[in-house]
Amino acid sequence: MTYVYLYRIRLQGLSVSLVLIAIVFIATLGYLAQTTGLCLVRGVNEALGGKPNFLLAIVFSGSLSWIALLAAEAAQIPSPFSSTPVSFQSLIGGFLFGLGAAFNNGCGVSTISKLARGQLVMSATVIGWVISWIALTNTMTATPTVTTQLPVFTHLSVLLVITFGVLLWIVRRQRSQQKLWLSMLAIGLMGSIVFLFEPRWTPSGLLHGMSLAIWQGNHNHWPSPQRFLLIAALVGGMLLAACITKSFRVNVGHGPEYRKHLLAGILMGIGAVVAGGGNDTQLLLALPALSPAGVMAVTSMLLGIYIGKRLPR
Repeated sequence: MTYVYLYRIRLQGLSVSLVLIAIVFIATLGYLAQTTGLCLVRGVNEALGGKPNFLLAIVFSGSLSWIALLAAEAAQIPSPFSSTPVSFQSLIGGFLFGLGAAFNNGCGVSTISKLARGQLVMSATVIGWVISWIALTNTMTATPTVTTQLPVFTHLSVLLVITFGVLLWIVRRQRSQQKLWLSMLAIGLMGSIVFLFEPRWTPSGLLHGMSLAIWQGNHNHWPSPQRFLLIAALVGGMLLAACITKSFRVNVGHGPEYRKHLLAGILMGIGAVVAGGGNDTQLLLALPALSPAGVMAVTSMLLGIYIGKRLPR
């Protein structure tokens, strides 16, 4: 009995350690996302202006996910990097999300970072996400998803080749661009490692779980306390960065702005539901998984942002 008791204490201690590590990683991720201005919409805008470096850094931010894949193999835990075949849903969902992000002038992660900087109008975008997920809750639970996982050797080989190419690209950049790329790679690496601990740690994943629990009245869907801690750490890291860089400014906004962001959030939420995840999930999980659906969704998001920026307001 003594050995069993000590074993349980050791497992509890390991679990607490993993939670603390995940919190530190997510807080650092939030800090870097705020300081780098991580935003897919900004990346498209700069690419259209002849500066694709920022967009490329975002797209390839998950290149170091092979480290998390090795960690999953060593720890003998399920890998979160699942591949999904290309579908009409990934095409349409990604496009709708990108269109909404263009109207919102910010993607999923940047919406939270702007909210942490005091732009209260972004709260309307988050409400729009929740409305979409609640409205489509039956579709989310009824639509089957076929997922597979690549052989570990093949998966590792492809990611290592991509990493090698990214490193060659980085060493030829200017120092400021090198700093940006390294920050993006750190964001992708820390995010992928936290996925091992909690596959649904992203802000969209948390709100998705809350929406299901509220609408269906099923407490089993309610997110665990660890997930709330992770999001609190993410926002805390963003808020700290905003204070350090002196970019925190409370901006209440006006009624028309709230209506615009609410509609943009609804459109983003619908796109995320249809595509199987917002840009955070697609960039940090689907792309490193080499998922064809993820590639299609991200490509469609970029197209949606491009077209959304060209439409008259």
